[in-house]
Amino acid sequence: MLWLQLLVNGLVTGCALGVVAISFSLIYATTKIFHVAHAGVYTMSGYIAWSLVTRGVPDLLALLMAMAAATVLGALIQSQLYARLERRRATHLVILIASLGTLAVIQNILAAVYTPNILQFPEPWGANVIAFAGVRLTWTQVLTVAVCLAAFGAVVWFAHFTILGKRIRAVASNPFLAQITRLQPQTVYVIVVAIASAIVALPGVLVPLDFGLQPYGGVTPLLTATIAMIAGGVGSIGGAFLLAVGIAVLQNLSLLVMPGEWSIGITFFVFVIFMLFRPTGLFAAAR
Repeated sequence: MLWLQLLVNGLVTGCALGVVAISFSLIYATTKIFHVAHAGVYTMSGYIAWSLVTRGVPDLLALLMAMAAATVLGALIQSQLYARLERRRATHLVILIASLGTLAVIQNILAAVYTPNILQFPEPWGANVIAFAGVRLTWTQVLTVAVCLAAFGAVVWFAHFTILGKRIRAVASNPFLAQITRLQPQTVYVIVVAIASAIVALPGVLVPLDFGLQPYGGVTPLLTATIAMIAGGVGSIGGAFLLAVGIAVLQNLSLLVMPGEWSIGITFFVFVIFMLFRPTGLFAAAR
């Protein structure tokens, strides 16, 4: 039943990656900025939660405070960095380089403060195992799936059934028209990055509960999320989430036939081939 365990593990990982993908997709579809520093926000969230938990703060409160910190950091990056560069008519390449620099700064600050060593959350309940049908899952994995599915549903509802969500979609669809109609695109950009940063804090805290924290651990999830966003169709929340789950499942099942160090490369190769035949993505963007 090894294949079933790998399949379930892939679904768990995919749900976490799916939340990273939809949060990144929200930012890119709206602002058209390749927000690489999102990986730093993801990582920082885990460290903030770890710092609070080790000081006796309840788990739920630590998660909420980490989300609040991520929200503030995301809003500051957009309003104080990207917006300033855009006002000076910086190209997308310049903004990308600035985002890369911001990611490097965040990572190195975390490494300097917490050391580059792996840190484990002092939460013994997270490692408790439940078994069913020959599959073993920790409580952390169960919680990750539940929270990430709830986050996905909340984002879909928010985007389609709230006034702010519709405003964001309008700005993403036509920023020039949004400016004329006084939808204030620059304000919307700050709101979107702030919301996406709060969302990415969820897997940023839950995943390290299982695997521990590292200052440079956010790059690989962001890379996978980016592939999922592009392959799923830029602007498609459901497409990004489903493709992230698909990538994670494929990576895990590939362990049946190849060493683990090859799985990521082979998976990305398959999706590169896929993109050659479907460059617009699997799902049309929902506007």
